[in-house]
Amino acid sequence: MEQRHLGRTGLRVSRIGLGTLTWGRDTDEHDAADQLKAFWEAGGTLVDTADVYGGGEAEYLLGQLVERLVPRRDLVIATKAGSVPDPDRRFDGSRGHLLAALDASLERLGTDYVDLWQVHAFDPETPLEETLQALDIAVSSGRARYAGVSNFCGWQLAKAATWQLASPGVRTRLASTQMEYSLLQRGVEREVLPAALDLGVGLLPSSPLGRGVLTGKYRHATPADSRGASEQLAPFVEPYLDEAASSIVDAVATAADGLAATTLQVALAWVRDRPGVVAPIVGARNAQQLTAALSVEALSLPDEICQALDDVSAPVHRYPDQDWSTL
Repeated sequence: MEQRHLGRTGLRVSRIGLGTLTWGRDTDEHDAADQLKAFWEAGGTLVDTADVYGGGEAEYLLGQLVERLVPRRDLVIATKAGSVPDPDRRFDGSRGHLLAALDASLERLGTDYVDLWQVHAFDPETPLEETLQALDIAVSSGRARYAGVSNFCGWQLAKAATWQLASPGVRTRLASTQMEYSLLQRGVEREVLPAALDLGVGLLPSSPLGRGVLTGKYRHATPADSRGASEQLAPFVEPYLDEAASSIVDAVATAADGLAATTLQVALAWVRDRPGVVAPIVGARNAQQLTAALSVEALSLPDEICQALDDVSAPVHRYPDQDWSTL
């Protein structure tokens, strides 16, 4: 699998990442092992998790499989901290919480360091400089090799990345930002992606298949074994089952037919090769689904197909994002 630099850093990662959102909850140890082995054998290196996935079980499960199944040196392990199970405070970006969460993650993962440590979301209750100081401490102490953020809007990402570049002292450059990005969700193109490109921050798209909808599996009905039929994940899928999404999925399917490819391959290739994108994070229920996604490595979309998909899925960007002379 082709490797790409993560932002403006020396860290190289596979251009498809393996997501572990369902590990320890919907994905058991057997299926997780099959996925990790298939991913590694295909040349994949970037494995993304978080301290809250499966209540910590995703990290623990990954830690049990590393070394026993795949050499630690062959993986780029990325995890996140900052989300908390508190109805009154969804995110805690305080230095104390983040560093304690990192130590707990390392214990579950059974490793001395993570390759990429990400702040899971912006915490408006904590000064941003305090949150970023936790990243500096993590890297300087050797507990993390690189640092990034997740779910930061445009101004938040720009402020954080600029702070790390411009503040005095030894600061850790932000390597990445993880955001939802697909043909069904192109909101990052307004401000997040331009900021990331300008500041040398690599984009790691989550839900690159539109929460599974861009595989085409929901075109005619909701499969009984799908996330859309799951009591826990149905509300996650439902926003992308509207008429607008259906038109985009139909266009992807038409392109796939013309290329003798699958709908999944076309949708994933589109987001993988967008400017600023480093590695879409793909989550699968089993190794068979993952293998289908990894087969996109051999596909590059013709320019005319990319343009057609751009047109059919184009978000509305007006003031102040577009040329003011047209107003």
